[in-house]
Formats: sequence, structure tokens, C-alpha cells
Amino acid sequence: MTPSAPVHGTWEPHPAARWEDGFLSGNGRHGALVFGDPDVERVVVTHHTLVRPNGRNPRPPQLAGDLPALQDRLLAGDTTAAESFTDGRPHQWVQPFHPAFQIRLRRPPGARRDYRRAVDFTTGVVRASCSGWTSRVFVSRADDVIVQQVTGPGLSLDVDLDHRLPGAPAGLGIGHGAVLTPEGALLSLRARYPDSDLACTGVTLVAATGGTTRLAAPGVRVEGARSVLLLTRVHRHTGELDVVAEGRALRDLPLEYDELLDRHLALHRTAYERVTLDLDADPAERALNGSELLKRPRSTALLERLFAAGRYHLLSASGLFPPRLTGLWTGDWNTAWSGAFTNDANLNLQTASAAAAALPEVTEAHATLIRRQLSDWRDNARAIFGTRGVVAPGHTDGESGHSYHFDREYPLHLWTAGADWLLKPLVDHDETRGTRDPRTAAALAEVALFYEDFLTRTDEHGHLVVVPSYSPENRPANASWGTLNAAMDLSAARHALRTAAAYHPGPDADRWNALADRLPPHRINADGALAEWAWPGLEDSYDHRHLSHLYGVWPLDEITPYDSPELATAAHRALALRGAENDSAHGHLHHALIAARLRDSGRVAHALGQVLDGDFFHASLMSAHYPKRDVYNADAAHTLPAVLIEMLVQSTPDRLVLLPALPAAYPSGALRGVRTRFGAEIDLTWTRDGAAAVIRPGRTHRVELRTSSGTESLHLVAGEDHVLTLRAW
Repeated sequence: MTPSAPVHGTWEPHPAARWEDGFLSGNGRHGALVFGDPDVERVVVTHHTLVRPNGRNPRPPQLAGDLPALQDRLLAGDTTAAESFTDGRPHQWVQPFHPAFQIRLRRPPGARRDYRRAVDFTTGVVRASCSGWTSRVFVSRADDVIVQQVTGPGLSLDVDLDHRLPGAPAGLGIGHGAVLTPEGALLSLRARYPDSDLACTGVTLVAATGGTTRLAAPGVRVEGARSVLLLTRVHRHTGELDVVAEGRALRDLPLEYDELLDRHLALHRTAYERVTLDLDADPAERALNGSELLKRPRSTALLERLFAAGRYHLLSASGLFPPRLTGLWTGDWNTAWSGAFTNDANLNLQTASAAAAALPEVTEAHATLIRRQLSDWRDNARAIFGTRGVVAPGHTDGESGHSYHFDREYPLHLWTAGADWLLKPLVDHDETRGTRDPRTAAALAEVALFYEDFLTRTDEHGHLVVVPSYSPENRPANASWGTLNAAMDLSAARHALRTAAAYHPGPDADRWNALADRLPPHRINADGALAEWAWPGLEDSYDHRHLSHLYGVWPLDEITPYDSPELATAAHRALALRGAENDSAHGHLHHALIAARLRDSGRVAHALGQVLDGDFFHASLMSAHYPKRDVYNADAAHTLPAVLIEMLVQSTPDRLVLLPALPAAYPSGALRGVRTRFGAEIDLTWTRDGAAAVIRPGRTHRVELRTSSGTESLHLVAGEDHVLTLRAW
């Protein structure tokens, strides 16, 4: 390794001119987007619960009575039958995510020398400084409060809460409040949504050390202070919020910055530092600010920093919920795709590193979202399919888990694989810990019950048929979107039934395993590729951003080069034929994850290159959905760490694969602290001459080791380190 070390943060020599470039802090509930401007400092406040009422009908369509007729038509060859399987409602988006307001701090004009703004990933602190003035912002995981401290000689500041952010509706009912307190002042801002009894209210306690504080509508003016501490919370509520009680709760917190920070660090730093990646980058490049480093897209220092930033942003966005399409942040009320939790690809891609990268906080947030919505999933199963059990929606705003986001071109109400796809990370988490969460077990049983009731039709060979079936968000070249035997649906049904059986040994397990045995095999098409639809006659559409049909390769272990080489070859052919369609970041990185499982380092490198060369990252190191930083979106930022881990270390409950798909551009490095699904922690180092791994098992187990040198069996004993030395590959 080089004498220097990877940088766990990033910095810029100028304030953010666009909200997309603001540095980020968050605790999985509250978020802060910080511009770092010494003249008019702005901190945009967000919260996971802030979704705007949009008049949607949130109930799932009542279609169960029409399902048998639809199945008859599809099985009879009517390729467009599902287009009329609807209750006639127009396409509806879920409630859109939006920012709360911005905290503004205005200073008198003056000299601005030696400016620097930075974010420290190990602490979550965003810092800006110049000419003796310093602002520090973090969002406490311990106290669920946004903390901002401004220090400097003879501070004079105008402080107010401002709702005027891009896209804010004209009809918002705005109310400001400002009262003096012994500490300084208490500010509040209420924004009531148009035509609704719902509102969001923010409360900020201003505590000044020295100087004077007086009212200056709509906020306060602080003059001659040595420091100013601001504590902020926001709530979404009905009726009126008791601002006095909220102010009292803020005043009950420690009013010392360092004490608040120490309480936060005990949770944040511990989580962030569990896993690190060192790619032996050039020390001079490691010292560059983020904007300069982004101009060197193939720099290993950039990849190191993006790995670190991805883990930081993923942790910071996960708490009450897992990350939305925009993580936990937005500076605009017109958030693309409603800032939803998009379940048919994006959410699982963003959280893909959680188990291996030792972030159980992310998995628990993911689990919380699911558990809050299971009753809605039951409604979906009953209303649409007439079954017991659960069916997950394609989109959710966090409030409702009902399937109501669908139309002819996106018939997401027909997607039955979602529950297995969303529960898979919880199963991985259980395997990593070596215990089975009874709540996950119960949810898996409900998925199996759905399949018991739903899988009733058979083909001419006696195999069960998934009908209707949908492969997000693609369609056959010669049929409509709703069809039969999508590969993802087959893989999900098999996996759900067998996993539920493993969690529930006994008569239920026997019944569910027998049902899984009756599902048809995957189909290999005339191009030698694993077909996206296993039904004979359905033709593949290759140019698409989603890779749902390769679900069996990643994240499942259904198709591997070791256990099912023929299917793995067909899956590899399918991956090679897949186009990039609109160059969305999630498509490229999904491609890389599958390529890593198939041991194709060249495809991993190409997919990474498409993202690194495509100008997907803002100066904040948060990402965009499209090239040239088009549409703020967390997919690339949060998914990239998973790609880098998968190309270095892969595991199942009984297998360890080391360096399966390492691109030649990264000849040396170290990945430390990664977790495996057989309960061990691994430190891996590699050079051109070979590699070494230290395995720290948490439980005694025998696993199969796969490397470029071949296969061997490892007997791991709990508490005893196992050291491996690998020769050059």
C-alpha cells in the first residue's frame, strides 16, 4: 500500500451554486443539504415522511373476479389480453417527496479569504470556513436533530426559515413564528398543503453565546455573538403542531455542540468504519478536491472516494426508511418519479451492499418499510388475485403499500415477484448473523401462501404457469407487457417457496417444496441466451435498462458458473445481448453486479466505465440518473459499493469466492471488514504477485472456497482466524 490512505470525505474550494452540489448529512430520518455559502448560508431540511398529497386513489384495483378469464385468454394465445385488466383509473403516481424549507443565515458583507467546505464521512459533519468564520452541520443519529454551529469573532447573523424552494406550490398555507427565549429564540415555519388538513412544521432553537438576540421578522437577528447553535426538527402532521412543546423538547437537549456530536459519533462512526476499501491510489490524486477528481474518471482515487461516499450516503439515508430514489435529500418540490421507493429495481440495487458492507442499519430500515406495509400487501393479494398471502407494489411513498401505480405500459399491479425480491436482503441479513428473524419467517410464509393460491394453471407438460406474468419494465418483442412465465417470476416463485420451506420445516415445507418442483425450467432461446420469458414463442426485447430476467444470477444463487454452468452460459449470453437503452445508471450497475457473479471482469470494467466516464456524479458525490448529471438520483452513488465488493468477494451460506471479477485496472488493494453469508468477517489484500485473506469466523462451518486456482474445502472454527495465501492469477 502507499504511505497515504484513502480519503474518507471530500471538499471543495467554493460554495455550492446548485442544490445538487450541496454536501449532505442525514440520520435516516432528517436530512440536511448544505450549500456552505458564508454570505447567505442555506441548509435545506428534509425528512423521510414529507410527501405531498396528490389526490390519488390509494386502493388496489378490485380485479380478482376477472382473473380466471384473463388467465384463460393469455393461455389461449391472446397476447394483449392483460391490457384491459384494469379498473379504468388513470395512471397515478405515489405522493411526491419534497423538501421542508431552508434555514438561512445572512451575514454582513465582508472579506472572504481562505474558503473551504468539506464533508467528513466518518463523522457526518459538513464544515465550511473562511476569514475566521466556521459553520458545522450534522444530523444526529442519537438525538434525531439537525445540529448547526456557527463560530467567529463578533458574529452578526440574520436567521430565518424560508419555504421558497424550487417548485413550491403557490397554494401552500405558510405560517411563521418567532419568540425570544433565555437561550436566544425559537423559530417555526408551518406549510399546510393545498386542499388538505395535512401540514409540515419545522422548529429551530437558536442558542447564542454572547451578544444580543432580537426579533427581526420573519426570524431573528443575532449581533456580537461568539457562537450560535441551531437545533432543528421537522414534523408532518394533521391539524396544528404544538410548537411550544417541540421547543421544550429541543431545549431539553444538551446545548453544547461537542456533547451532541459525541453522542452522534458513537452510532455513526462505528457503523461507517466497519468496512474500508483501498485501491492503492496515487497520494497526489487522493489530495484533490471532488470536482477535480471527477475530471479524472478512471482515477483509482476517485473510485476509492466514491466507495466511501456511497457507504456514507447510504448509511445517512437509512433509518426510518431505506433510501428513496433521491436518498434522503432534494432541494426541489418537483422530485423526479415522485422521489418514490421504486421497488422493481432501484431500492434493492441501492441497498445491495448492506449485508456484505456491514450496514445492518440499512437492512433494518429496509425491513421497517416492509413490515409497516404488510397489511397493504395482503390487500393487494386479495383485491387483484383473490389469494391469501402478500403481493408487493412496484412503487411506494412510504405511507401506502397498495398497488395503485400502474397503467397499460407499466402494469406493475401484475408483478408478483416483488415480495421475494424485497425480502431477499432480509434473508441475506439473517444468513450473515446466523439467526432467523421470526418476522422475516412470518413474511416468507405469507409469500408462500400467495403462491399456493395463485399457481393453479398448468401447461401441456404439467408444469405450473405464472399467469399473468410481468418482467419489469420490459415486454416481449411480439406481445404485450402482461404475459406468461417471465424468468424473474419463475425464479422468485422458486426461491420464495424454497426459502419459506427452509424457515418452516415440517408439513408446510414439504408442500411448498413440492410446489416449487412443479415450476418449469428456464428457457434458452435461439440466440443461446436465457430467455426473459420461458413461454414458447415469446421473443426477447434486448435493448432495455432492466435485467429482471437475470434475477437468478443476482441477487439469487439459482444460476452460478459452479452449480449450473449451462444456465450460467446462457445467462452470460443474455447479458452480452442486453442493450443500455437510455443509459440509466441503475442499468449499468445492475449489469456489473450480474457480470461479477458470472466472473466476467471485462464486463464489470466496461459497466463501471460507462458510469465513471458518463459524468453521473455531482460535486456532492451524490449521483444522477442519466449521464451529464441529468436528474438527481441516488442509484449510482448507493449501488457502486456493492459492485466493488462483488468483484472482490462473494459468498453464499456454504461458499466463498475470492477475486471473481477483478478488473485489470486495479492490480493492488485491500478490502477490510466485509461480511459473508456464512458468518465470517474477511480482510482481503491483493497485488500483482498474489493475494491474502484473513477470515474471522463467527461460527463453526465448512465452506467451499473458489479462486482462480481452483476449489478447496475450508473448515472454519468460530473465533479462530483462518489465513489464506493465494498465488498470482
